Amino acid sequence: MKYMEKLLWWLITGKRGGINRAKIIKKLHERPYNAYQLSKELELDYKTIRHHIQILKENNVIKSTGDSYSKLYFLTEEVEKNYDIFKEIWEKFVEK
Repeated sequence: MKYMEKLLWWLITGKRGGINRAKIIKKLHERPYNAYQLSKELELDYKTIRHHIQILKENNVIKSTGDSYSKLYFLTEEVEKNYDIFKEIWEKFVEK
C-alpha cells in the first residue's frame, strides 16, 4: 500500500469527520472552491469546513492560492494522480 493510499484511508475512515473530508475532496475534484462556497455546496458550517481544510492542507491533500477570504482550494497533484484510490474509499464507506 502506497503512502497516499494509507493517508487517504486514515483521513477518511480512521478519524472523526472523515465523511466531511471526503465530501470536500470530491467537490474539489470537480473544480476549485473557497471555504465559503464549500460550506454552501456541502451545507456544512463555515467553521467546520475551515477545520477540515486545515487538516487536509496539513496532510498535503489540498493546496490553496489567493488571499485569506478569496483563497481557492485545489487537490494536490499527488491526490489527483491517486484519485482512483479515493473513489474506491468513497464507494466502500461513504456512499453506503
